[in-house]
Amino acid sequence: MKIATFNINNVNKRLQILLDWLAEARPDVVCLQELKAAQNAFPAEAIRAAGYHAAWVGQPTWNGVAILARGAAPVVTRRDLPGDPKDLQSRYIEAAVGGVLIGCLYAPNGNPQPGPKFAYKLAWLERLIAHAATLQQAGIPIALAGDYNVVPTDADIYPSRSWAKDALLQPESRAAFATLLAQGWTDAIRAGHPGGPVYTFWDYKRDRWQRDAGLRIDHILLSPALSERLEAAGVDREVRGWQGASDHAPAWVALRPAGRRLRQARRR
Repeated sequence: MKIATFNINNVNKRLQILLDWLAEARPDVVCLQELKAAQNAFPAEAIRAAGYHAAWVGQPTWNGVAILARGAAPVVTRRDLPGDPKDLQSRYIEAAVGGVLIGCLYAPNGNPQPGPKFAYKLAWLERLIAHAATLQQAGIPIALAGDYNVVPTDADIYPSRSWAKDALLQPESRAAFATLLAQGWTDAIRAGHPGGPVYTFWDYKRDRWQRDAGLRIDHILLSPALSERLEAAGVDREVRGWQGASDHAPAWVALRPAGRRLRQARRR
């Protein structure tokens, strides 16, 4: 199973880019963020024609998340992040696909900080931590994939001091991500690339793509029941260079079929 996450940054504006990438990469599951489309404006028919079923939570102008599944419909279990019924921002959807529970998330950016937007970011991440802990207790294969808007360490950003005050790099943001990992989740992209930089986002400003001045803010966290199946992980960074592309590139993991390790052990 190949699971990917892609902040598409306006699904209708970049629909052809999405379709071209789906045809080329052929992921089994895709988590999309920043749809920037109302619920009834999501391009479900075009995506279905490409072989994917979809479940989504739209929002005009901002936010919006979706889960795509190749050849099968996602079975939705949640359409919001629990913990604050007053929060109407479309930032989380959860569905079962092929025996794996998929949580697709778009965490708040949090800028400018300090301020109410940063406070909302930290509160949202605390809710994610609480929900992730509940999911862990189920002991089932789970992937939490999306744009976390957190640069976990200095190894996840190009050498620069220009981002020092940004909400993505603040100690509180990094501490929240570290708390998630301490629950037992595996940071699959970093696990697949233990040494050296691996970026998923390049800002449109200051020729940052051309200079490879990137950040790693799109993450796929795997539960223990799923991390043992991790076979490979990567970033389709060339997509960032396509004409009219999002400022993010798709990140992905490849998983072994369930039970393969057990069968191999029995043969040995």
